[in-house]
Amino acid sequence: MNSVTAANSPALQPSVRRPRAVDGVIAGQPTSDGAGVKLTRVLTQNLQRRLDPFLMLDAFGTDNPGDYIAGFPDHPHRGFETVTYMLEGRMRHRDSAGNEGLLGPGGVQWMTAGRGVIHSEMPEQHEGRMEGFQLWLNLPAADKMRPAWYRDIPAAEIPELRLADGTVVRVIAGHSHGTAGAIEREQTEPLYLDVHLPPGGRFAQPLPATHNAFVYVYRGALEIGGQAVPVQRMAILGNTPGSDGVELQAGADGARAILIAGRPLNEPIAQYGPFVMNTHEQIVRAFEDYRAGRLA
Repeated sequence: MNSVTAANSPALQPSVRRPRAVDGVIAGQPTSDGAGVKLTRVLTQNLQRRLDPFLMLDAFGTDNPGDYIAGFPDHPHRGFETVTYMLEGRMRHRDSAGNEGLLGPGGVQWMTAGRGVIHSEMPEQHEGRMEGFQLWLNLPAADKMRPAWYRDIPAAEIPELRLADGTVVRVIAGHSHGTAGAIEREQTEPLYLDVHLPPGGRFAQPLPATHNAFVYVYRGALEIGGQAVPVQRMAILGNTPGSDGVELQAGADGARAILIAGRPLNEPIAQYGPFVMNTHEQIVRAFEDYRAGRLA
């Protein structure tokens, strides 16, 4: 495991003097996708402007193979990035660019669809638990037609920060307490942390006041700025001018949550299914290219 232990140095323990409050607590919508995979859509299309540059967050978790075994057969994407983070289970990725990889527990698959890719994500197990998240991250208009790109990041390659109180932070993207994550993006500056808090633990993370941010609790419960955030709920963090970060406080049983933030693109969003562009005309072109075999 690629880990760093933080001491009491101010450089490694940044303070948050004006923490953000919670604008709202969201319960996701149960749905299915792919060939019938059951999941919860936490960040839905009506929140895309509020949480720009993030387009969607799906949470999935089940012990029943019937809920996931059909997987996600071949399907297209254009104009954004997908970030799949697996907590438990094994998923095989194949795409039209010739990439193939196995996503296992604790690993991340980061794919830039760019101008187009057709891929599949299929379970490589017939029993046991499948749990994780898929996040959609928008691309700026100038990058929407860039070549597709793909990277598998095994669990051992994700930097892990261990704080003195027992808090563990997996830094998937961005920076936390002096630790650089596995991925960086210049335009959207995404921060993606998986925070494991012990009972009563507290974690402070600086955030630029201009970035949109949210927290999804997947174990235990949190308190953020005096607001209770129970398990399987997303807290949208306020954009109070002058705020400098967020403080997470775990309950008596501890908590695990993902903290996600990014710089908004402030560009038009046109989405239809697996395509996310800036105009309706670009969406029509994406469908035409897909039907004509020009997508990948």
